[in-house]
This record gives sequence, C-alpha cells and structure tokens, in this order.
Amino acid sequence: MMSELSTILFGLLSALTWGAGDFCGGLSSKRAHAYTVVLVAEFVGALLLAILAVLFGERMPGMSLLLYSGVGGILGAVGLLALYSGLSSGHMGIVAPLSAVIAGVVPIAATLLREGWPTGAQIAGFLVALAAVWLLAGGTGHRITLRELGYAAVAGLGFGLYFVFVDQATADSAVFWNLAFARTLGGLLLLAIVLVTRRPVLPPRTILPLNVTAGILDAGGNLFFALAALAGRLDVAAILSSLYPGTTVLLAWAVLGERLNRPQAVGVMAALLAIVLIAL
Repeated sequence: MMSELSTILFGLLSALTWGAGDFCGGLSSKRAHAYTVVLVAEFVGALLLAILAVLFGERMPGMSLLLYSGVGGILGAVGLLALYSGLSSGHMGIVAPLSAVIAGVVPIAATLLREGWPTGAQIAGFLVALAAVWLLAGGTGHRITLRELGYAAVAGLGFGLYFVFVDQATADSAVFWNLAFARTLGGLLLLAIVLVTRRPVLPPRTILPLNVTAGILDAGGNLFFALAALAGRLDVAAILSSLYPGTTVLLAWAVLGERLNRPQAVGVMAALLAIVLIAL
C-alpha cells in the first residue's frame, strides 16, 4: 500500500514539476529559439543531477544500465524535436495532446507485457486521464493531417519509450547518474542539430535565468518520474506524470491571466477524477 501511495505521490510531483518546467520553457521560447531553450535546459538538468549524484555518494552504474539511459535520452530528444517541429508547422491543439496521449499508452502496453493487468479502477483512471490530457490542451475541431499525425506519433513514441527505458535503467539504483547520462546524450544530439542548422547555442542574457529554471524543473520532473516508477507500476507512474499539461494550463491562468475554456475546465476535473480512480 505504501509503495502505491509513493507511486501516486511521486507521479503527481512529476506532473507538477514537468508542467512548471514547460511553462517556464514556453515563456523562454517566446524570446529565444525553442531548440536553444531546450538545449540549455537539457545540460542544466544533467549538471544538476550529476551534482546530486556526487552529494548523495551514488555509485556509477554499470554499462548496461547506462546503455538503457543513453537510448532513452536520445529517444526523448528525438521526441522533443518532433514535438517542436509539429508545434511550429501544424496545429498545436492537435499535435501536443495527441503526442501526450501516445506517450501515456506506450508504457501501459509495456507494463501489461511485464506485469499483467492493473485493477479495474486503475484502467478506468487511465482512460479518464488520457481524456483529461486532450481536454487540457483545449480540445480541437480541426481535422488532423498526415503531417500532423506523423509529428505527433514520433513525439509520443519518443516520450513513451523514454519512460520505458528510464524505468529499466533506474530499476535498481543509481537514479541520479542514469538520468544525468540520459539528459547529456539528449543534449549532445540537440547540440549537434543546433550547430549544423546554425542556431544560437545560448538564449539572450535576459532570458537565461528563466531558461535555467526550466531546466531545473524539467530535471525534477525526470527525477520524480523515476522515483514513481521505482516505487510501483510503470503505467501508473507514466499516466500520472502525463497530466503535466494541467500544471502548465493552471500556471498560465494564475500568472498570465489566461482564461480556461470549457474543455480545459472539464479537463482539470477529469484529471482529479483520474487521480482518485488510480488511487483506489
């Protein structure tokens, strides 16, 4: 019972910190290139996690675990590139929620193969949570194109597989080092793309503090997700973590004064209902 509660607690903390990180990253991207913002956030997070590993005296993991972390970091970076490409060239109201839904489905399928079916209440909670993710993005009446579907599918698969590989890497120990290694490889991939496309490596100086904050919060989301998956089932951890759009929407409402539309308001209530069902 305590492990289930820990999974729920860490999963929700992951959604809160990831959503806050996306909010800070979104504000940073209004005045700097999105790839630059993500690049800085990746390396800031990697540095923070490495410092925590040293402070806690964590031993360096074996090569097999680092391999899982590295693959997960690269897949996560590919997903991020696909997401931002889709957001810049397609309809955000379709690409963002669809990628989040796919990212939640992938670890559910992986956990079914390894651990069997969750409880009936948890299955209902998963379905409600996936619907909440879509509603929190504002809903959409736009007809999806093959281009948008492709970007959303690649982004969702990248994020979903990141969940699976990070869960494998941190199954025993060395959480900080594995996450730091994953973010480092993801950051190196982004750095190569930024250099090849001749985009700026650093944002304007006035944006850097907010960009660094985004990196710290995003690293916190990674850490809380890993702890949630370590404490219990991967599917529960992934679905709860995937509720991060709710934090972003609520911060936009509280800080920027953006009004919640009807689908978003329903999405917030659906997210709360999903949490209750998953906790049963």
